[in-house]
Amino acid sequence: MQTDLLIIGAGPGGYRAAELAAKQGLQVVIVEQDEVGGTCLNRGCIPTKTYVHSKTFEEAFERQQTVVQQLRSGVEGLLAHPNITLLHGHASFVDSQMVSVGSDIVAASNIIIATGSKSKLLPLPDINDPRVVTSTELLQMSTLPKKLCIIGAGVIGMEFASVFQRFGSEVTVIEYLKECLPMLDSDVAKRLRKVLEKRGIAFKMKTAVQSLADIDADVILMATGRQPNTDGLHLEAAGITLDQRGNIPVDENFQLPLLPERAGGKAAPIYAIGDVNGQQMLAHAAEMQAVRAVNHILGRTDGIRFDIMPAAIFTEPEAACVGPSEDQLKGQGVAYQCGKAFHRANGKALAMGETDGYVKLLSGAGGQIIGCHAFGAHAADLVQEVSVLMCRDTTIGQLRDMIHIHPTLGELLLAAASI
Repeated sequence: MQTDLLIIGAGPGGYRAAELAAKQGLQVVIVEQDEVGGTCLNRGCIPTKTYVHSKTFEEAFERQQTVVQQLRSGVEGLLAHPNITLLHGHASFVDSQMVSVGSDIVAASNIIIATGSKSKLLPLPDINDPRVVTSTELLQMSTLPKKLCIIGAGVIGMEFASVFQRFGSEVTVIEYLKECLPMLDSDVAKRLRKVLEKRGIAFKMKTAVQSLADIDADVILMATGRQPNTDGLHLEAAGITLDQRGNIPVDENFQLPLLPERAGGKAAPIYAIGDVNGQQMLAHAAEMQAVRAVNHILGRTDGIRFDIMPAAIFTEPEAACVGPSEDQLKGQGVAYQCGKAFHRANGKALAMGETDGYVKLLSGAGGQIIGCHAFGAHAADLVQEVSVLMCRDTTIGQLRDMIHIHPTLGELLLAAASI
């Protein structure tokens, strides 16, 4: 089988690349060994958000299956485009231009690797303790654990801690670092943690887990990060070497370097997008990396700002960030200004009964907005607005001149810009 573009993996990056390329007239083959939609749709972002927005555990467990199936059907509809062929099976490189999928051999003019990531487990002697689960298994549990211990206070750990405490589980979070959510400004992260502590979540910070035997819990969630999924791809057959962290190295167009093994002959250009390149392990990052890769294949340029990547943590209250934190700016010796605003002083937040919240708006020496870190109701929406402004090199002075509807939470940004 010959095709213009072969995509390995039908997650957010893979199906977005297939859709865009097919609309531009390329013949596309996309390979998926599991369900389409990837980790985000089937075992990650979407199922966890149904938990966040459900009132009871029973409702959440039933609702996630309905939501996931509906969205998966939508992805299957996208991949039903006449220029797209979907193959189910495990892909393995034969050489730098051919991939085997079961009994099929696919030769491609271009190849995109979009195989995502998998849960990373701590190398503990008793890691096979039957109480240990990853986020995948926790989402499959039909019974609410009475006592849940979460190892890791990153995004996954904090979201599940917030949700399961609300459902009624006794939740303890163990974290090796001194603060949760290391991507967040430490001041914002600490304030969020204090709110969650008041709601009943126990935190053990600066604590290293040596053994699971002494952990008093019915279920132990291992939320210690994710690692690129390259198992069984036989990357060496294509001359691909992973970096020290196990990521596939790529350039600004997410293309692999033309190694000597592929520099001549008929070797296909190979790209790696999403979690598998380890750059920005977010579903929306994978989608935009897909756009960049397909644009490069088509000889097009774009203005995507990969240096401006907003992210959100859907705890209760939620948190979000874009750009460097105040801690990072201080560490780098960068001149900056910091404006702050509190939900408790915002009319809409008061009316909503959502007074726990805090926004930090950061600008450089010339007044250009360079970052925003926040927690509280609709923090993700606030940070998304800042992200758009940053993409257009907006200054604090220009933001102050922008009218915001009253009463809205968006006025928090105006308040932070006015300090």
